[in-house]
Amino acid sequence: MRRFLKVTGRLALVLLAVLVVAGVAFANLSPELGGKPTKAQKVAYARTGRYVDGEFRNLEPTEVMTGGSTFSVLWRFLFAKVPNAAPAAPLPTQPLDSATITHKTPELVRVTWFGHSASLVEIGGKNVLLDPMLSVQMGPLPWVTPKRYNPSLAITAEQLPAIDAVLISHDHYDHLDYQTIRRLKDMTVRFLVPLGVGAHLLAWGVDPAKVQELDWQDSVQLPGLTIISTPARHFSGRGLTNRNSTSWSSWVLKTPTHRVFYSGDGGYGQHFRAIGRQHGPFDVALLECGQYDANWAQIHMMPEQSVQAALDVRARAMLPVHWGAFTEAHHTWNEPVRRATAAAALHQLPITTPELGQPVTLGQPLPQRRWWE
Repeated sequence: MRRFLKVTGRLALVLLAVLVVAGVAFANLSPELGGKPTKAQKVAYARTGRYVDGEFRNLEPTEVMTGGSTFSVLWRFLFAKVPNAAPAAPLPTQPLDSATITHKTPELVRVTWFGHSASLVEIGGKNVLLDPMLSVQMGPLPWVTPKRYNPSLAITAEQLPAIDAVLISHDHYDHLDYQTIRRLKDMTVRFLVPLGVGAHLLAWGVDPAKVQELDWQDSVQLPGLTIISTPARHFSGRGLTNRNSTSWSSWVLKTPTHRVFYSGDGGYGQHFRAIGRQHGPFDVALLECGQYDANWAQIHMMPEQSVQAALDVRARAMLPVHWGAFTEAHHTWNEPVRRATAAAALHQLPITTPELGQPVTLGQPLPQRRWWE
């Protein structure tokens, strides 16, 4: 029996290795892998002081893996099951009326979350789309990537109004989606992305005149709205050979009277307090809250850290994102929001938990129904 178990274990390892090799080979042939920065761009990136030996770095030392090996984590993800890892039925969704988001005033500030991190921010009379992963399937190998809980979203890319700016936090598949970008490229005025990410968009047919790469603290001024790239603590890469070849960002949206913050992905760090001092207070902060694990504790926040980050940036209200769409970590699907609401209550921080597609309008009562219980 012992010999049988050893042979079975070896066969399983071989099968896993074959699947990984086959997946990498397929992904490398797929357009979803994206493009690569030019040599001239890499020289320019090096001048930032954050791009060393072909990789971008964080403000503070950061390890992607803080426990276990990559192989052990992958094995656990594939074969160790978590009860209630996905909801038993599609999550409640409010289909978004595109006519409603077409007519607005410059004073209106409204945020609509579509699940995971994809969100529409209406501010300063502009439509700003954050990390628009609006596809049901993720990446070039949907048979091995996490499945979206819902078979459809509150709105499709084609149903959106004209977009003044798409903001990308980093190039991972659950934030930068090939299919969505292809659908948005002709109805979007501009794409604002971290350093290096522009190469992906150009490879996918986006007009180069629409793509602008921003380093941390760079800003773009639109009529009535300022958009600023701010630091995050994360990593990047769409394949096995381009780790950290592009940068990552959080984002600040400012009008003369309102401010919105989006954290992107990343671990907790001192950058949140610095952002709060320089750009806060914020009317609302969209904070990453989900897909965390002790094995990658420096690149994703625990829910309690997400609440602390909201306090650090001086947010008047928190909207937890990066949950409600995919299972990418070993916790129950609704644990992030349960822990975040508890921590927010402890700190007396207003938190809003809208249904997918339910608008959150500043000046109106925050959606707080505990639909996720």
